[in-house]
Order: sequence, then structure tokens, then C-alpha cells
Amino acid sequence: MLAVMIREFRAYFQSITGFVFMGFFLLISGFFFTLMNLLQSSPDYTSVLGSITFVFLLVVPILTMRLMTEETRQKTDQLLLTSPLRITDIVLGKYLAAQAVFLMTLVITILYPILLSFVGRIAAMEVIGAYIGFFLLGSAFIAVGLFISSLTDNQVVAAVVTFSALLFMWILDWIQQAVPSDRLSGVIFAALLVTGLTLFVFLTIRSWILSAGVLLAGTALVVILFLVNPQLYQGLIVRVLEWFSLLERYNDFSRGILSISPIVYYISFSSAFIFLTVRVIEKRRWQ
Repeated sequence: MLAVMIREFRAYFQSITGFVFMGFFLLISGFFFTLMNLLQSSPDYTSVLGSITFVFLLVVPILTMRLMTEETRQKTDQLLLTSPLRITDIVLGKYLAAQAVFLMTLVITILYPILLSFVGRIAAMEVIGAYIGFFLLGSAFIAVGLFISSLTDNQVVAAVVTFSALLFMWILDWIQQAVPSDRLSGVIFAALLVTGLTLFVFLTIRSWILSAGVLLAGTALVVILFLVNPQLYQGLIVRVLEWFSLLERYNDFSRGILSISPIVYYISFSSAFIFLTVRVIEKRRWQ
């Protein structure tokens, strides 16, 4: 895993990718720091981090689009897949390399609150909490980009789809206000979730029998839950969208509140997409 991580980390700076990521990120953060802190003489640095969360939509696709697609394009994926390394080690190594580039860039921005501390008093704990949340949020987005990169051998496609997925997650809070919350919509949505899960199982293991079992079990569960507690489906779509809202959980960090719940959520979210990436690669290994 460490060897893969070092190899990928070097690859970022042997090409222009790492420099583009760092340069664009620092340009955006520097612009907002100047606009919101220096020009307004404000010591509230956490608002800068909160305002630049949109930067992930632009820089994460740059960081992750080549992670898995590059191996396929250069025909080196088979070398990795037939090496004694475990698939999990390969995926984690690539993920940690992208995470390291992101962390290194984030560390440079610590100069901004340090500069503010010379001209005024800053809320140190709030800044620390905001940085922890910002890193966890970025790591979750990187995990999504890594997963999407494993689904295609085209970097442009990986970048566009990653941007679209992150944009959807970024506007989830607005979407929640427009979705229906009645029970019928909840039942239909639950049925769609079961269908999606069945399709995922089939595409992963190519077993009609197991996929049919998942479909039947999921359908039975939806029906039983409706008969036992129909109120469960009231507002189901909103609750599911709230669970996927990454930005909502960042609010506590921006206020300097270090809660266990959002930390566990971000780690679990990232782990889930890393697991899905491993499954996609393992499927390719045995094809």
C-alpha cells in the first residue's frame, strides 16, 4: 500500500495534475481570504473555508480523474491486478496519495489564519474545527471521485461524471425542499431503491438467482414495513437525502464543534465508496 501511495504521489508532480490542483485551490482560497478577511479587516477565517466548499466541485475531478483511468489507458492495470498486492492495498494507496496532495495544499492555507493572528485575535478552536471538517469533507469527495474513476477508462468522462455527482451532493439541501413527502412517494422511492440495489448486485456478481433473491427480499421488506408502519414512508425521500447531505454535517465544524457523529459519518461515507471501488476492481480482475 505504501509503495502504491508513494508512486501515485510522485505521479501527481511528474505531470501537471498536482500543480494545477494546488495552484487552483490556493488561488480560490487566497481570493476569498483577501476579499473576506483582509479587505474587510475581519478575523472570522472559518467563513472563508465555508465559502470555498464549492471549490471541491472543480478541483476534486482534477485530482481523481486519473487515479484508475490512467492504469487502464496505459495498459498497466493488468500488472497491478496480477501483482501480489491486494486490491484493497492498491485502492487505499491511490486514495491516500490523493488525500496527501489535498492535505499538503490545505496545510499551506494555514498561513492565512496565522497572518490574521498578528493583526487581531482569532477563534483558534473554531479554525481547528473548521479545518478538520474541511479535510473530512474533501476526503469524502475524493472517495467519490476515486469510485467514479474506477468505472471508466476515459479521464474526461471520469472528470465530468465526478463533477456532476459532487454537484448533486452540493445542492442536496435545495433539492430536499422540492421533493414530495407523502407516503405514496415514499413507497415508490423505496421500490426504486430496491430496484437500484438489485441492479447493482447483478452488475457486480452477474448472478440472476442472487439478484432475484435480493429483489424479492427487498420487495417483501417494503410491503411488510408498509403494513406494519405506513407512517415510516412519510417524508422518506427527504430523510434519505438528508443522510447523503455532506455539507449539512460540515456546519458543526465551522462553528468549532467537534461532534463524534459527523466525524464517523464522513469516515463511513469514504469507506463505503472505497469498498465499492475495491468491488469494481475485483470484478475486473476475474473477468
